[in-house]
Amino acid sequence: MSSRAFQLRCLLLCSVLVTGLSLLSVRLIQIQIWDRKKYAERARAAYDRSEVLPGLRGKIVDRHDEVLAKSIALSTVMVDAKLLDDPVVVVRAVAYERASSEPGWDELDENERGRMLKAYRSMILEEEPPEVIVSKHLARVVETLARPLGLRRDELRSRIEGPKGKGRLYYAIAKDLPEDDADRLRALIEENHLKGFRFENSIRRWYTSPELATHVIGYTGEEKTEGPKGKPVFRQAGKFGVEAAMDEYLRGQDGVWDHLNLPMPGEEGSMIPPVHGLNVRLTLDMGMQAIVEEELDAGLGEFVSTRGCVVVLDPKTGELLAMASRPHFNLNLKQGLQEGAMNYALQGIYEPGSTFKVVGAAGALNEGLVSPQTMIFCHNGLYVEGKLRIPDHHPYGMLSVSDVLKKSSNPGAFKIARQLGGDRFFRYAHEFGFGSETGILLSGESSGIVRNTGNLIDFSRASYGYALNVTPLQIATAYAVIANGGEWVRPRVVRSIVAGDGTVIERFKPEVERRVLKERVARQLREALTTVTEEGGTATRAAVPGFKVAGKTGTAVRIVNGAYQHGHYTVSFAGMMPAEDPAFVCLVVVDDPLTTEVSRYGGTVAAPIFSKIAGRLATHMNLTPTEPLEDEEETSLAGTEEP
Repeated sequence: MSSRAFQLRCLLLCSVLVTGLSLLSVRLIQIQIWDRKKYAERARAAYDRSEVLPGLRGKIVDRHDEVLAKSIALSTVMVDAKLLDDPVVVVRAVAYERASSEPGWDELDENERGRMLKAYRSMILEEEPPEVIVSKHLARVVETLARPLGLRRDELRSRIEGPKGKGRLYYAIAKDLPEDDADRLRALIEENHLKGFRFENSIRRWYTSPELATHVIGYTGEEKTEGPKGKPVFRQAGKFGVEAAMDEYLRGQDGVWDHLNLPMPGEEGSMIPPVHGLNVRLTLDMGMQAIVEEELDAGLGEFVSTRGCVVVLDPKTGELLAMASRPHFNLNLKQGLQEGAMNYALQGIYEPGSTFKVVGAAGALNEGLVSPQTMIFCHNGLYVEGKLRIPDHHPYGMLSVSDVLKKSSNPGAFKIARQLGGDRFFRYAHEFGFGSETGILLSGESSGIVRNTGNLIDFSRASYGYALNVTPLQIATAYAVIANGGEWVRPRVVRSIVAGDGTVIERFKPEVERRVLKERVARQLREALTTVTEEGGTATRAAVPGFKVAGKTGTAVRIVNGAYQHGHYTVSFAGMMPAEDPAFVCLVVVDDPLTTEVSRYGGTVAAPIFSKIAGRLATHMNLTPTEPLEDEEETSLAGTEEP
């Protein structure tokens, strides 16, 4: 070969080598400089795990700080099969097992132990086949974790190896561990240098008395949001009751822990701590709530009904002391949710019947059109005017305004309301809060329907509680106006918002919206309503020994699919006690009682339930009796019937 040909070959070879090395250099520069961030993220992703640190939802407590709802932190133990099968990852646990059994280990400081572990790690990697290292690590895992997890060793091994044998790389071996158990398990794993395990945190909402105040407290559900690294995270969100209405206060803010399963040079984990939600203190008194629920259940059982409610208010502050609706459900198990989801006290609308008669009487008294002693002719059982016909349950002649309420005369109620006129009557109805939501901090409240059609027949029926729809809470709030001296006070269920350290963040004070009646008129009405529970009134069974009780019965034919269901009624009693200066207003509503033991009226069904509740509430509230106690006598049912 000529020297020139040899030189050309050498030049060509050098050119190829230079070109190749140049391309390699360019690629290295690209990786190190231009694509550095991308490859650093990929490298970190191989080692990094982002763990959501849930922000605990705030507690719900009653007025005495009895816990009603709280969040429990739970953990699920997950297996990362890739790490579990990597001898380089798991060898440290094998090295620790061997090193910690050496004499003098306990006397070594942290630095000395670290050097010893590093030496054993290198030695084991050189001496042991990879599969042996992995096997020894698994044996160590089973020996260390089986008892704390409450599992047999063969059961734990099966949970670890079973899914892995089916090709799964990331799976759970223990779910819903309480926080304390998870902390102890985490400490064991770290102490023994075990690898391939991760804890995923979750939160469960727990209700301490799951069948009390269910419709007030409400419940939560899962809400899907975006978590760290764009991964979906499920958080608790209020769906009903206080849980929904106060969700913005109760809801916590999750934190993030970016931690490393394997250390990377120059990298450290980082943590954004969670922010826990605020606690909500309710106006409820759970002692009173228990009384109400027990007596409501007993009453529904006695009078054969499945639907009803009780509402107890402090008339001066508007505070909701107790509220129970039936049917209901179990807050923890959600049993009965489909049948009992509606809060009858807040969402059920019904024609109130005679409890509405106070509106016309209150308006006429307040306008000075009548006095309690003004006599009204009640037309001996039937009022007729053209096409207008108003029947009465008993043929009454002349009755005073007070006696119209006592006897619950329909023509009498209409003639009192007629002195007001339709416009003023319906204005008073709205002033009492009918036809609009009360604004209580509970989800799903109904507004009812009360409107002036300008039709005389509609007006006449509204005067005695038909041709309109109300909610039980609206009736209770209206009677609170009479009880507190004439002011409409917005009902409240939340007292305050409290931080975890007990600091009160916000107080919810009584809201007096408007004056509806003069104090004198409110007192006159209480005196008139007191006669309703006395001899000759429609609610003698509402009486409570030792106290004067003021109240009004209501009985209305039920409406089903737009038509009256004759022979079926919604019955009620709205009462207050002590009548002179009421400490509470209590409304009892029973829907469609089917008992055959007594006539199905407000005075025979709802009134006795009120009596039992009110008597127990008086003891609970330490109310001082205002009347002499007499020997109990069998109460006559005479005079308790009404339309």
